[in-house]
Amino acid sequence: MCELLGMSANVPTDLCFSLRGLVRRGGETGPHRDGWGIGLYAGRGCRLFHDPRPSVVSEVAKLIQGQAIKSHIIISHIRKATHGRVCLENTHPFARELWGSTWLFAHNGGLKGSKALALEQYRPIGTTDSERAFCWMLGRIRARYPERPRRAEPLWRLIASLGRELEALGTCNFLMSDSRCLYAYCSSTLHWITRRAPFGEAHSIDTGEIVDFCRETTAQDVVTVIASKPLTDNERWHPIPRASFQVFVEGIPLLGQ
Repeated sequence: MCELLGMSANVPTDLCFSLRGLVRRGGETGPHRDGWGIGLYAGRGCRLFHDPRPSVVSEVAKLIQGQAIKSHIIISHIRKATHGRVCLENTHPFARELWGSTWLFAHNGGLKGSKALALEQYRPIGTTDSERAFCWMLGRIRARYPERPRRAEPLWRLIASLGRELEALGTCNFLMSDSRCLYAYCSSTLHWITRRAPFGEAHSIDTGEIVDFCRETTAQDVVTVIASKPLTDNERWHPIPRASFQVFVEGIPLLGQ
């Protein structure tokens, strides 16, 4: 299956260390050779980069790692195609507008019968079950809340319930963001780690690289990384329980359902 990578931080932060490990899994240390993509927020704006080639040989991946673009929220994805051909329009993360914000979505798993999901305002561009599920979710959210709700918790509960509905169709691990929060739903495997003072060293499973985050951060930084599988082997990663939903805001895990 595909692999997901996300980040939520209280200050603009680059994801280069984790991204270097994920990129290796896209065709070198892992079988996910069917494209990769990344979305990085800049305020209410969003930078999107996609490449249908394996991330390990992608010039786009090299560009992003070289630029070290910083953001509060980042979502990335390496694909192993199970539904839909290998092409640019089927590469995650997908993006749509709702309430004047760019929403991002990346999914890991297979959803049988996804064509039966009734679509309203949003339509897929590609042919993946993942993009159709995203369009269905946003349509349901918009139908319930034509305007952004004043309180965040009812929206969070709605997204969690939609994740459970999708899980009835198969495996549904996803990362989604509205530029304010990072949402994670786990039906099989997702892990997270929060790095904050006192920072220490991290050892990459895929590259062998060691980074001392004391040299890369300030005492006020809070950075949470979410991944399908742990990216380091000398830190404690927390598995998200199956069939559960988690919200991250400025690096802090706020809600688990």
